Amino acid sequence: MDTVKTIDIPAEHLKNIFGELDSNLSIIEKALSVSVTARDGVVRINGTGSSADKAEKIFQELLSLSENGTVLTEQNVSYALDMADIAHEDGALQKMDSDIICHTVTGKPIKPKTLGQKEYVDAIRNNMIVFGTGPAGTGKTYLAMALACYYFGRDDCERIILTRPAIEAGEKLGFLPGDLQSKVDPYLRPLYDALYQIMGQETFQRNMEKGTIEVAPLAYMRGRTLDNSFIILDEAQNTTPAQMKMFLTRIGFGSKVVVTGDLTQKDLPTGTVSGLDVAERVLAKVEEIKFCHLTGKDVVRHPLVQKIVNAYEEYENKQARLRAQGSGKGRRK
Repeated sequence: MDTVKTIDIPAEHLKNIFGELDSNLSIIEKALSVSVTARDGVVRINGTGSSADKAEKIFQELLSLSENGTVLTEQNVSYALDMADIAHEDGALQKMDSDIICHTVTGKPIKPKTLGQKEYVDAIRNNMIVFGTGPAGTGKTYLAMALACYYFGRDDCERIILTRPAIEAGEKLGFLPGDLQSKVDPYLRPLYDALYQIMGQETFQRNMEKGTIEVAPLAYMRGRTLDNSFIILDEAQNTTPAQMKMFLTRIGFGSKVVVTGDLTQKDLPTGTVSGLDVAERVLAKVEEIKFCHLTGKDVVRHPLVQKIVNAYEEYENKQARLRAQGSGKGRRK
């Protein structure tokens, strides 16, 4: 039986919520099998009881985001749809959207866009060491960079240190010309790109020259003690257990550490155990260390990226089940 729900949405927010050419509205109607019309600031939702209720809740969430000044995208709408089936406190999305970490050099606010990202950001604020794992596009490194710039700008840390293992991503790059910095720069380019966007290239270069920002391969961390620093280890799934132990034992007083990685994209030689896998088993119960696991629902790139991540997760889970069944048959023989 169809139900009709109505919600008042001021005209100044209607275009933002419905999207360009009603693109956001089309996503909601298709996902929930409802029809939506708007007249004189009143949105009328027609659909089955549960679908109409969900649509009403989603429009209320989107209205709160729009009132907060957010320019709504398909990603906002898709996430609101995902959240409709998950129990969460009222106003959680608005609270998350209000949490501005810092601004880019062009003035764009950087903030968590999913509840998983919000939990990750809060974990970094409240713990000395945080491990953030999850697929590509979940903002693991970018949000850590934003927090590093925030703490650095407030003089809460003296240096930002960014590092990652120099392992080729499934390709043999061969001989690289130039000096040592030129040879390692290709591995560290994603870190440079993020910092350029957040603080600007000139400010970044000036701090690099002063030594207050350091971008270096993981091997350069050996033998050092890193005090009063915000340290980010990126692509940690490509560390060995020995490298991970070496890195974690470099941490000095007054430092904060974020370790990021995607356990589904390891480039280590076949048979090599990842230091990120071992770290969680060894350190899971240690105080002041927090493990945050972001998922496909936290992907904030193009909506198609989320679909790709989910498709690969389904495929890999299916392959794992088939392997388990195969090994089980072998044992019974």
